[in-house]
Amino acid sequence: MTRRSGATTEAASFEDRGWHAWDVDEALAALRSDWSGLTTEEARRRLGTDGPNVLPEEPPVPAWRRFARQFANLLIYVLLAAAALTATFGDWIETGVILAVVLLNAVIGYVQEGRAEAALASLRDMLALDATVLRDGRRREIPAAELVRGDVVVLEPGDKVPADVRVVAAHDLRVEEAALTGESVPIDKHREAVADDAALGDRRSMAFSGTTVAAGAGRGLVVATGQDTEVGRIGQMVARVTTLRTPFLEMIDRFSRTLAYVITGASAALFAFGVLVRGYPANEAFLMVIGLAVAAIPEGLPAIITITLALGVQRMARRQAIVRRLPAVETLGSVTTICTDKTGTLTRNEMTVRAVRTADATFSVEGEGYDPHGAVTREGEPDVDVDDPDLRFLARIGALCSVAEFRTDEHGGRALSGDPTEGAVLTLAHKLGVDQEHLDAVPRLDLLPFESARGYAASLIADEDGPRIAVKGAPERVLDRCSHVRTAFGDAVLERERWEHVLDDLASQAYRVLAVATKAVPAGTDRLRHADVASGLTLLGVLALMDPPRQGVKEALAACHRAGIRVLMITGDHARTAGAIASQLGLRGPDDGAVLAGPELEEMDDEALDEAVLRHTVFARSSPEHKLRILQALQRHGEVAAMTGDGVNDAPALKRADVGIAMGLKGSEAAKDASEMVLGDDDFTTITQAVAEGRTTYDNLKKAILFILPTNGAEALVVTAGILAAVTALPITTVQILWVNMVTAVTLALALAFEPAESDVMARPPRARNAPILSRYLVGRIAYVSVLLGGATLLAYFLALQRGFDVNYARTLAVNVLVAGEVVYMVNVRVLTGSALLGGRLLANPAALASVAVLVVVQAVFTYAPPFQRWFGTAPLGAGAWAWVAVAGLALFAVVEIEKVVTQRLQARRATR
Repeated sequence: MTRRSGATTEAASFEDRGWHAWDVDEALAALRSDWSGLTTEEARRRLGTDGPNVLPEEPPVPAWRRFARQFANLLIYVLLAAAALTATFGDWIETGVILAVVLLNAVIGYVQEGRAEAALASLRDMLALDATVLRDGRRREIPAAELVRGDVVVLEPGDKVPADVRVVAAHDLRVEEAALTGESVPIDKHREAVADDAALGDRRSMAFSGTTVAAGAGRGLVVATGQDTEVGRIGQMVARVTTLRTPFLEMIDRFSRTLAYVITGASAALFAFGVLVRGYPANEAFLMVIGLAVAAIPEGLPAIITITLALGVQRMARRQAIVRRLPAVETLGSVTTICTDKTGTLTRNEMTVRAVRTADATFSVEGEGYDPHGAVTREGEPDVDVDDPDLRFLARIGALCSVAEFRTDEHGGRALSGDPTEGAVLTLAHKLGVDQEHLDAVPRLDLLPFESARGYAASLIADEDGPRIAVKGAPERVLDRCSHVRTAFGDAVLERERWEHVLDDLASQAYRVLAVATKAVPAGTDRLRHADVASGLTLLGVLALMDPPRQGVKEALAACHRAGIRVLMITGDHARTAGAIASQLGLRGPDDGAVLAGPELEEMDDEALDEAVLRHTVFARSSPEHKLRILQALQRHGEVAAMTGDGVNDAPALKRADVGIAMGLKGSEAAKDASEMVLGDDDFTTITQAVAEGRTTYDNLKKAILFILPTNGAEALVVTAGILAAVTALPITTVQILWVNMVTAVTLALALAFEPAESDVMARPPRARNAPILSRYLVGRIAYVSVLLGGATLLAYFLALQRGFDVNYARTLAVNVLVAGEVVYMVNVRVLTGSALLGGRLLANPAALASVAVLVVVQAVFTYAPPFQRWFGTAPLGAGAWAWVAVAGLALFAVVEIEKVVTQRLQARRATR
């Protein structure tokens, strides 16, 4: 949708400088509005000019187009051309079999393809459905889509902000912006202008579309709607971001192109040789060349790749990693760098009291988030729970000064209703044995809610020993009102300088600090005024709060480092907070640079940023644009980068990343739909497990390719040898080749997808982005196994003819020798370099044993069932023929195993030199 500006030229100049930087009266004048809002007529006119307050929709990809995409492969094109040629010559059986193979691949790809991109749709859903607005001087409820610039909206607790608004009135207004800015606590909002260059998270005079009012009340002047909002701008970034093809798909494309060119060139050369040198009729030469093309093309490879990836998806799902797009399974295994958000990803996004300072002691608090379990110990003493009455009294007073409460969420956990800081204080009280039932039993006579201007909240409670004021708030504001401090020996005169040192020490550790105080008041007091809190308070102590790291994250980060994966923290939070969390987790090494903040990054060009991403591991105060630039810088270095996140602000980077990983429980829908993978448990440790699964999937794909290609090489060799030798009948027909390729693919090759992980899967470094899937050594193995398989097949065919058997019998023997060779070679391939007979690997994959049993039955049907004899031109074999099949298979197995052992010893000898 193209926006048409309904604002004046003057308003446009205001936007150029940022609405957060202008005074309220100037902003109202620029948008030709006032404190009573717009008239209904003027709002209707602006709606017609500016358009509705909605985000544009992207039309979904039609099902037919998704299905048609499955045929976009060079190998498929070659097969379709072969089908067309066989149909031209009236060979309908071969045509039907080829088309059946192509259709099967397309159906498998279509079914397994993940959901289409829906990031823009989910961003649209973030907009509020309704809004309270002033129209004609009166409050009215209207659909949020009808809001226009210049409207004045009313903001109350629990409301979703319906558009980007300039705050024009605020009474203790706090807005939850974690999904947009990464801030872990609600942000205080006010009407005073802020600096024009303020970061998004520091624009206290603005409230943004899609965020939630956590406390207080206010009014906002609508300055941007629809796609002009911050959420809309992010949506446009998501739409513009181009996704990169995965390294594996790039390799498969290169392989397909190379193979297609080789097959086309070889077919043309053999056709010319057959017609010009051997004197074959053109139509007969065409059919032989089609046989070569069908033999050389690994028809089952696309299906095997898709199914192997799908099995990887299922294994990851059992580990709470839900993969939305199949290629992400393998790509995750090749990740070299993980860029992770902090809030809600490395941390719980639940404020927690980690330490308590009283006049007599320092206490450490264990436990995570809002879980009421966790030890509280005194510093310098054994790790046993303390029983300190003064500490319990402090927690009780802090909890009685809180209005937040817990409820049970849909997952059976504790969900907070109210301010996260108050949730942390309540949780501390519960850990110290002050249960909710006790707190509810204490009458609360009056309340002074938190006001950012005053910096504290206070409650008047009817305590056991009489009325008492409970106070908590910003330490500086509370200390100003305290004359004494509580100690184990009674109240003592407050030493302000000592407590300021305590506050400085806690601030240097990036804690958020809260002071708790109390004051006894005369009996009969039932009203609370600010004057009652102005002086004479007794300080009980200070609480050190932090959004703590998730359990197991430190170990998961260490596992990533052992696997050669670099981890960067990119967060919208403050630099000091981000640096402290990174240090706790062992994320920052001694050689890492200081925390790089957004304003510094803004001043860097791409060349400077390319250097910075190699020196720094922590990036703070980062905007969506910053995250995107960091990812692009890493990708310019050839890194395979994963990005984790949960907020709307993460969506563009999640889409750009090689693997976008969203949080499933607390992540926004925008983040999930822009990602390739969603963590069902929001646990960073799941990523480490998913990387191991991704590497295992890649290993199994390599084994499947290493197994399939010699089959095609052997078949191509058989057809080529037949043409060069000028035989009257090819040793294997085209339909027999298709039969072998498909039955071995859906049995033997598919069994390799179930192979367990190699022992060193997380001990080796990630492979390079442009590394070939097959090394020179493995290509050599494909070549000599192709010769062995092809040679054994040709030998069986010509020996059968020499002994007087007819061509159908000879072909049937040749096919079964080829299949037997593939059976034993599948066992070889299950261990790429070591012996397949050692270490229990022979029986480690039950699917491999089952596939062999199925293939034996299928080949018996192929050989002896009359309908198959008619369709494929086979004949029943005698016992002597099966003995030859067994000997040929065992000989091939022995040769490959000997080669692996010899190669392994040579490599070990070179390594010791």
